Amino acid sequence: MANSRALSRSPRLPLILMLALSGWPISLFSQEQILVLRSDYILDGRGAVLQNRDLIVSDGLIIDVLDSGEGLGHRVYDLSGLTVLPGYIDTHVHIGNHFDADGKVHRQSVDPSLAHTTLHGIESSFRTLQDGVTTIQSLGSPRDAQLRDWIARGEIPGPRLLTSLGAVNENTGTPQQIRDFVRDRAAAGADVIKVFASTSIRLGGVTNLSQAQLDAACGEATTQGLRSVVHLHRPDALRMVAAAGCSQVEHGWMLGPDDVEIFVDSGMYLGNQIDLLFRNYVNNGERYAGVGGYTLEGFSNLHASQPTALAFFQAAANTPGVNLVFSTDANAGSHGQNSEELVAYVERGGLDPMAAVVSATSIAAESLGLGDRIGSIATGYEADIIALDGDPLVDPTALGRVVFVMRAGRVYRNDAPRIQQ
Repeated sequence: MANSRALSRSPRLPLILMLALSGWPISLFSQEQILVLRSDYILDGRGAVLQNRDLIVSDGLIIDVLDSGEGLGHRVYDLSGLTVLPGYIDTHVHIGNHFDADGKVHRQSVDPSLAHTTLHGIESSFRTLQDGVTTIQSLGSPRDAQLRDWIARGEIPGPRLLTSLGAVNENTGTPQQIRDFVRDRAAAGADVIKVFASTSIRLGGVTNLSQAQLDAACGEATTQGLRSVVHLHRPDALRMVAAAGCSQVEHGWMLGPDDVEIFVDSGMYLGNQIDLLFRNYVNNGERYAGVGGYTLEGFSNLHASQPTALAFFQAAANTPGVNLVFSTDANAGSHGQNSEELVAYVERGGLDPMAAVVSATSIAAESLGLGDRIGSIATGYEADIIALDGDPLVDPTALGRVVFVMRAGRVYRNDAPRIQQ
């Protein structure tokens, strides 16, 4: 795009002609408006700061990054005075989980219909998008496919959605039965395989899959071209998961500082939660209690694990080579509050503010196998772009003050309405 920079200095040439002369096919832009996002301060998602740039957007993509004032288009969004960065990527949510009309967490016995769950998923997706999260990975539910596809077609507003369409657990069966299950989920269109290698921390976090079962789950996922994300808590499970070649570990709330090196050596991604999940269960415990395996006694076990979870997160945050990704485990009661966890990563977890941004953008994108498409401000990447009121490198609470959201080139939030026609 070197030629477009030079051509853009001539105000006599329409931008579409400049792009055509620079090698971009005119047909690519014939039906799309060209948007310009004007910014004086950009965090590119890879650890660099860009100043005084125009981001040129068309057909859902960033088609160029020019010096400020050089970009021409149908509409200019003036984001001066804000921090512009790639949209957040939350690698662990449960987007369909919600509270029913009676105030309790959803039970299929109350309304088993897919439409009921999907409608609540639409609401939660919109809330999540408004919070600056432009991509989510929903782990565990077999009921996410329709919501994912509607969002992908642009029929409803929401973050880009990846889903496991179910999960491997101790009841899935023998290693061969697990392989069969993984193949079935792959055939059904799963984007990732979710694996429960232990019980919930509410039930003690006990490791309940064998090495052979984990080898089957993660090995078959790899054979099918899919990633594997594993729920676990104890060191014995972590070592088996690393040996099985799994992709990502979630939680690990009973791990110690010595276990951090396993992530460095294996290259597995780590998604750990230290704030939002715990607060959500404090605030909504009565709404969960008595449904499924949720009990007030179990919540006591969960809350008792928070100091250990925090200590492990702090150790991981301060160890070079750990691939730490943004992961909230957002559930009923916390959808749309995802960014609060990112603030906690810095304020409580001790993660460097720039590292927090990178964990929620380019590293998270890489963990999803989408590092060449999303998570960075760069030419050719999806136009998933947000803006914050404040500088998170100085004031970490700015990570939660999202005032502008663009997803795939469409603006879904603009609380700083300085638009030039």
